[in-house]
Amino acid sequence: MTDFLHFIDGDFTAGTSGKRFEKRRPHDGSLVGHVVEGGAAEIDTAVQAARAAMRGPWARLSVDDRADLMRAIADGITRRFNDFVEAEMADTGQPRGTMEHAFIPRGAANFKAFADIIKNVSTESFEMQTPDGKGALNYAIRRPKGVIGVICPWNAPLLLMTWKVAPALACGNAVIVKPSEETPGTATLLGEVMNEVGVPKGVYNVVHGFGPDSAGAFLTEHPGVDAITFTGETRTGTAIMQSAAKGLRDVSFELGGKNSAIVFADADMDVTMEAIGRSAFLNCGQVCLGTERILVERPLFERFVAALKAKAEALKPGAPNDKASTFGPLISQEHRQKVLSYYTKAVEQGATVVTGGGIPDMPEDLAGGSWIQPTIWTGLADDAAAVTEEIFGPCCHVRPFDSEEEAIGIANDTEYGLSASIFTTNLARAHRVAAQVDVGITWVNSWFLRDLRTPFGGSKQSGIGREGGVHSLEFYTELRNICVKL
Repeated sequence: MTDFLHFIDGDFTAGTSGKRFEKRRPHDGSLVGHVVEGGAAEIDTAVQAARAAMRGPWARLSVDDRADLMRAIADGITRRFNDFVEAEMADTGQPRGTMEHAFIPRGAANFKAFADIIKNVSTESFEMQTPDGKGALNYAIRRPKGVIGVICPWNAPLLLMTWKVAPALACGNAVIVKPSEETPGTATLLGEVMNEVGVPKGVYNVVHGFGPDSAGAFLTEHPGVDAITFTGETRTGTAIMQSAAKGLRDVSFELGGKNSAIVFADADMDVTMEAIGRSAFLNCGQVCLGTERILVERPLFERFVAALKAKAEALKPGAPNDKASTFGPLISQEHRQKVLSYYTKAVEQGATVVTGGGIPDMPEDLAGGSWIQPTIWTGLADDAAAVTEEIFGPCCHVRPFDSEEEAIGIANDTEYGLSASIFTTNLARAHRVAAQVDVGITWVNSWFLRDLRTPFGGSKQSGIGREGGVHSLEFYTELRNICVKL
C-alpha cells in the first residue's frame, strides 16, 4: 500500500488537515493506499511557494534553459516509464497496453512538444509613422501569467495533466495541480521527477483533495492564483468560472461532450470499424472525445450495426496486467451506478439493446471491480436521455440517416460541441460536412489523431478557449506591447 502526500515547494508533506481518504483499484476494489486531503492551509502554502518561485531563480531562466528542463522532464518520465505505467494502472484499472502505447508516452511528448514550441513561436512587430517623420517601432514580448491552478480529471490523468502543466512551465509560470481524488498517482510521482531533473522548488506543486469545501474549491477561490485551467464536466466548469470571476482571472476549460460520428455509405468499413471501435469503447468509454452518437447512412446501417456488435463482443475484460485484456473497468462503483442508470433509462425509453446493457460475469478475484458491459443501442428517439446527455461510459446509440443535410442537423442538435468524426471516401463531402459541424475538432476517416501544434478545445457547453501550439502560449502568457520612438 502507498500513502499519497502533497508535493509543495519541492517536498512531500501530509499537510496539517489530518484528513485522509482511501484509494481503491477499479479492477478489483482492493486498497491501493491512503491519500492526504488538502484544505485552505495547504493551498495557501502552495500558492506562497509558487509565488516565491516566480520571484526566484525560475524567473531568471532563459527560454533555452526552460526548454532544456522540459526535455529533461520528458526524459525523466521515460526513464521511469514502468513506474508511471504501474501508477496509472492502479489508479484507472485500464489495460497495460493502453498505458504503454498511448497515455504515458503522450505525457512525456507534451513536455517535448512545448520545449520546441516555446522557442519557435514568434511575436509581432510594426513600424509606424509619426508626425515628426522619424517613426516608431512597436514590438510584442511574452511574459508568464503567474501562478496557474491546474484541475485535472481521472480518465487519462498524466496525459491531461501534462497537457496543461507542460505549456504552463514552458512559458515560465508556476503551477498548483489538484488531481482528481480518483487518480492521485502520476501527479504525485511527477514531483519526484521534477526534483530529479532540478526544477526549482515551488514551480510544480500538487495538493490532493476533493472539489467543494476541499482543495479544489480553495484553489479556485485563492486570490494568489492568476489563471485556472480545468478539464472535466460542464457543471464543475460553471462553478469554477464563478470563482474565477472574482479578480477577473483567465480560465481555459475543456468540458463535457456528446460527440457524434457520421458514417456515409461509401465509407471504408475497415477504417471506420477500427476508429469507431476505439472511440466508443477505449478506456471503458471514459474519453472526453469518445463517440456516444453514431449516425450511419441508411444503406450501410444494418451492416454497420452488426460489425460494431462483433467489435464490442470481441473485447476481453481483465486485470490491467493480463496480456489478453483489451477492456478495463469504469473508474469507480459510484460512476458505474451512474452509467447503469442510463442503461436502464435507455431501455425504458424504447431502446433496442444490440449488445451489452449490464454487468459482466467476472472471476472471483475481479468481482469487486467496477466492471460494465460495452453497450450498443438502436431505436431511441432523438430527445432520449441516452442520446442527449453525456454518459461517459462504453456505450453508443446508432441511428440511420438519409441525407447529408439531415446528418449535419442531427450532429449539431446538442448543447455540446467538442468533437466529431466523419467517414467517407468522397473528399469533397468530407471537407463540406466538416466545415458545418459545430465542434472544436473534427476527424476525417480517423479518431484521436493529435498534432500538438494545432488548436484544441470545445464550443458551446464543451469549453472555453483553445490550447495547443501558439494557442497555449496565448493562455499561459501575457502579451505586452513596447513602443519605441525612433
